Order: sequence, then C-alpha cells, then structure tokens
Amino acid sequence: MNWGRWIILSFVLFAGFIGVIVAISMRQDVNLVSKNYYQDELAYQQKLDRKNNTEQLSVKPEISVLDNQYLKIYFPEAKFIEQGTVQVFRPSSDKLDQQFKLQASADSVQLFQMNRLEPGAYRVKLEWTMEGTDYYLEKFIVI
Repeated sequence: MNWGRWIILSFVLFAGFIGVIVAISMRQDVNLVSKNYYQDELAYQQKLDRKNNTEQLSVKPEISVLDNQYLKIYFPEAKFIEQGTVQVFRPSSDKLDQQFKLQASADSVQLFQMNRLEPGAYRVKLEWTMEGTDYYLEKFIVI
C-alpha cells in the first residue's frame, strides 16, 4: 500500500470513530436540575427573601428521616402554618423526586411517608408561610 491509501484509511477510521461517539452521546439521558429552569431563575429574588426570613427565626424547623420511610418536619416555634410544600429532590434522577403539601395547622410535627425512595443523597426543600411571612429552608439528607 502506498501513503495515499493509509491517509484515506485513517480518515475513514477517524470518521467512523466520531460517528460512534456521536451515536453514544445522543443516547445518554441528560437531566437538568429543574425542568422550569428559567422560571426558577426569575423567582430567585423571592427565594432569597424567603431564606433571609428563615435566617431571622430564632429556632429553625428540623428535618429528619425516621426508619428510612418517613420524613419528619418539626417546627419548634410553630404558631400557625398557613400553607407550604416539601420537595424531596434527588439530584441524580428526577424520577425519584417527591412533593408533599404541608397541612395548614398549629401542629408542630408533620410526617410524610416516603415509600419509593432508593438509598442515596437527597435535598429537601421546604417552603412555608407562617403568619403572613414566607420562609424557605433547604437541607441535605442521605437515605
């Protein structure tokens, strides 16, 4: 074989290699942190205000996991929870995310059953309204 054929063969092999890499990368599942990324960014100032309100609390809510089945949220100084949501967020897979609604009550403990969570790292995002003020707390948990 002469040099021309080796050069053409190397170009063909390189093109085949690039084609295989493109085909593999197209099959990969790409998860964004949030499906509503742009709307979340627009509401970021509200989130900062909620965090600042939470920092001003003398005693913050406690988030814990009981027996790897229940999520316990304890409000030590709860006066009256008007509304709120709890999002259990798995960064590596959005299929394992769960969302719960806080019950409007003066009860200081709320339990939520987490029946389909696989072991791993989760981020619990707690948003609630108490006495007309909005709050936000985020905690990292491992199950």
